[in-house]
Amino acid sequence: MAYSLFEVYGVEMEYMIVDQATLSVKAVADELLRKMAGQWVGDYENGTIDWSNELVNHVLEIKTHKPEASLSGLDNHFHTNIQEINRQLESLGAMLLPTGAHPLMDPFTETRLWEHEASEIYNLYNRIFDCRGHGWSNLQSTHINLPFSGDEEFKKLHAAIRLLLPIIPALSASTPILDGKFSGYLDTRLETYRHNQKKIPVIAGKVIPERVFSKQAYYEQIFNPISKAIAPYDTEGVLDKHFLNSRGAIARFDRGAIEIRIIDIQECPLADIAILSIICECIKALVNQQWASIDEQTAWSEDSLAAIFLEVIRSGENTVISNQQYLQLFGLQQTSAQARELWQHLLEKVSSGLEAPYIAVVEKLLKQGSLSSRILSSLNKDYRPEAIREVYRQLSLCLQNNQLFI
Repeated sequence: MAYSLFEVYGVEMEYMIVDQATLSVKAVADELLRKMAGQWVGDYENGTIDWSNELVNHVLEIKTHKPEASLSGLDNHFHTNIQEINRQLESLGAMLLPTGAHPLMDPFTETRLWEHEASEIYNLYNRIFDCRGHGWSNLQSTHINLPFSGDEEFKKLHAAIRLLLPIIPALSASTPILDGKFSGYLDTRLETYRHNQKKIPVIAGKVIPERVFSKQAYYEQIFNPISKAIAPYDTEGVLDKHFLNSRGAIARFDRGAIEIRIIDIQECPLADIAILSIICECIKALVNQQWASIDEQTAWSEDSLAAIFLEVIRSGENTVISNQQYLQLFGLQQTSAQARELWQHLLEKVSSGLEAPYIAVVEKLLKQGSLSSRILSSLNKDYRPEAIREVYRQLSLCLQNNQLFI
């Protein structure tokens, strides 16, 4: 069924499975799904939320079973499933761990690929790219799928999403620690993600998608070059262009939606859905040309947007955006502003479309910092493994209780 702009929402969340005692990654996603379904499966339906496998066996994805008419209250559905998953994982000595990357994992020794249904796809990915790296086997994100119907709606939606992508990590960064130390980036997941397919650069591009605003243009400028580049490595045509495309927002013409993929998963579903809610309201305002015309929106090159994006990956909410024209796209009449100031401005402009609990979450993020900043503050430059494990154990409790990490 085809849906129009903002009629429905599809949400996906990925979590690391870790050992209850040591917090080391534990590759038991297949055992969990078999336990629930009674056989080896890649998906398990649990009412509103489905559970499914990912590339590696220590990551579990939970997602809306069908497109939902609203984001309101979805955090409760996800939270209920997280509690059930943790109950089921107890017998395996495991539990779920939030944030977009495990702070102590060694992906070169701990990676275990999914070995069951559709494993030929993952094995081919591994053969081409070597998936034993942080950008492959140690990254968890939240995805939002937004629908469109026809080229005109695609143009409006893609234009709006492209403009918002550079500042999303200022809200959602949750990955400051990798290999047991501060990486220098608040969003280390995205810094590794943008390099993970450097063998075939056209697959991820600049992460910010190109200026393409029709299905035909998308095929000509994105899908066809990807298909051509992968052909020597995928002689049997196993890999689909929709899955190969690794930009920060990808067009899913097969389902009539654009999927935003650059959002680090947070400490609890309440935070995730709050962030998704303000993102969607801002996209809606842009689609409605509240601050800038469609011509002004489509004029921006991926290079100009990527320059801002790369700064935000590093500095998060503290990034100083000095591109005055970019700020004006959102109705902020200043020569420069911190990313948190821009989000504060946007919150004030779109708050009428947000529910009170989600407004409260975003206000706390803007006041106390992204999850990355709060993790760093809690560690206070103590990067001993035991100190890191203690902070991340607290984060696992936040996930279990659907509470913010303050």
